[in-house]
Amino acid sequence: MRAAVDGDFLPRLVRAGLITGVVDGLFSSVLSVLAYHSSVARLWRGVAAVPFGGAALEGGAHFVALGVLLHFGVAFAWSAVFIAVAQRSMRLRSALASRFGVAKIAALYGPLIWLVMSLAVIPLFTQQATVITARWWIQLLGHIPFVGVPIVAASVTRPR
Repeated sequence: MRAAVDGDFLPRLVRAGLITGVVDGLFSSVLSVLAYHSSVARLWRGVAAVPFGGAALEGGAHFVALGVLLHFGVAFAWSAVFIAVAQRSMRLRSALASRFGVAKIAALYGPLIWLVMSLAVIPLFTQQATVITARWWIQLLGHIPFVGVPIVAASVTRPR
């Protein structure tokens, strides 16, 4: 089956941003509670702490809500980047249309997002170098099914 990414930027963006925000948010929340023995509220306050500083970690519900909003903003931004590039790149559209194209592209795009966020964006805001730990690697690999796949799959259409 062929996959296409042409036209209809806004509906694709809404679909990809919402699905990615929910799927990755659920992954992160479950991971925080089950693997890291933390809380969901702590996770989202941690997201808010990146641009707003450590005070967000001790903040209340407003920082939790702000973290969730920031998370969805990032999901929408990376979705917009992917859709825009895919609409302009014949090579990417060709790869998407190939056998297992969505999976192949997601396996590259998801980790690329984590690399840019963890090695450039977050350190830029926090002024702290990234420390590569087991959690970092879990996030790198988790970005394939929980970020890359939702963005790529929600951005393409398949002819009926």
